[in-house]
Amino acid sequence: MKLTKALAFVALSSLALAACDNAGTGGGTRESVKAVGSSTVFPFSKAVAEGFVASNPGFASPVIESTGTGGGIKLFCEGVGPNTPDMANASRRMKKSEFDSCVANGVKDIVELQIGNDGLAFASAKGGLQLNLTPEIVYKAIAAKPFGKPQTAKTWADVDPSLPAEPILVYGPPSTSGTRDSLKELVLEVGCQTDPAMKALKESDEDAYDKTCTDVRADGAYVDQGEQDNLIVQKIVGNPKAVGVFGYSFLEENLDKVQGHTMNGAAPTYDNIASGSYPASRAMFVYIKKAHLDAIPGLKEFIAQWPKMWKADGPLAKIGLIASAPEVMSAMEKAATDYPTLDGSKLK
Repeated sequence: MKLTKALAFVALSSLALAACDNAGTGGGTRESVKAVGSSTVFPFSKAVAEGFVASNPGFASPVIESTGTGGGIKLFCEGVGPNTPDMANASRRMKKSEFDSCVANGVKDIVELQIGNDGLAFASAKGGLQLNLTPEIVYKAIAAKPFGKPQTAKTWADVDPSLPAEPILVYGPPSTSGTRDSLKELVLEVGCQTDPAMKALKESDEDAYDKTCTDVRADGAYVDQGEQDNLIVQKIVGNPKAVGVFGYSFLEENLDKVQGHTMNGAAPTYDNIASGSYPASRAMFVYIKKAHLDAIPGLKEFIAQWPKMWKADGPLAKIGLIASAPEVMSAMEKAATDYPTLDGSKLK
C-alpha cells in the first residue's frame, strides 16, 4: 500500500513539475530530492538523507552534492524545474545579491531554515604547532596588505613575539566557500578593525576597506585548498607546522589526528561555540524552492527529517552540529512544515 501511494505521488509530482517546467526551464522530471552547496553542511545533509531513507523506504535516496556555498546557491538560483536543485546548503546566510539573482531567474519563493550553528576552527596536526590566536593575529598573518601596508611576516613570531618562529602556512577555503565568507566576516574583518583607521576607511571607501580587510595573501602563505575540508585535514596531518581552517565538525571528526588552536583564549569546543565564548561561530542554513515542494517526491518528507535530527542530543550533534538556541529551534521546526517565504529585504 505504501509503495502504491508513493508511485501515485510520483505520477502527480511529475505533472506538477512539468507545469513548473513549462514556465521556462527545460524538459523532464525527477524522482529524487537534489541538494547542492556547502562542504561544511554536506555531512549533516548526508546524515539527514540516510535518516530520511530509513524512515521513508518508498522514496528514492536524495542526491547531495558538495559544491561550496556560493557555487551551490548559484546553481539553486538558476531557475525552477527538474534540471535545477531543490535545496541549497549554506554555511552562511544567503546574500541579497544572490536572492536578487534567484528572483530574476524565476525562483521567487524561497524557504530558509537555520539548521544549527558551527564554529570556524583553526587546527594543526595532533602534537604539532600550538598557537594562541586572536582575530588580529590571524589578520596580520594572512592578509594581503595588513592595515594597507606591505605584508612582510614570514613566521608567526613576526606577527606576535609570543608565537613560535615557524613559517606561516595556512590551508583554507576558496572564495566560493561559505567558510571563506565566515573567515572574512568573523575573523579577518574583526582583526582589521582593531585599527581605528580601518573603521574610518569603511565609511569613506567601502571597496578599499573590503580589499584591505578581506583579501588574503597570494605568496604561498595562504593556500586555497578547494571545497573539500577533508583535504585540508590531510594537508595539516602531513605537515605538523601547517594550520588548517575548516568547520568545527571536521575538527570533531578528526580529534585523533588534529588539535584546535584557541581564539581569544577559548578552545573550539561544542560548549564554547554554543555559549558564544568562542568568537568564530556562525549559523548554517538550508534553502528550499517552494515551487518544488509538491513537485519533487519526498521533498517535504526530507525537510521534515531535519528537525528530527538537529536537537542538542540528536544524531547531527554527534557528528559536530551545534544546536540552535531553543527559541530559534522552535521557530525552525514550525518553518519546516509551514514553509514561510523568505523576505529578501532583510538580507545583506
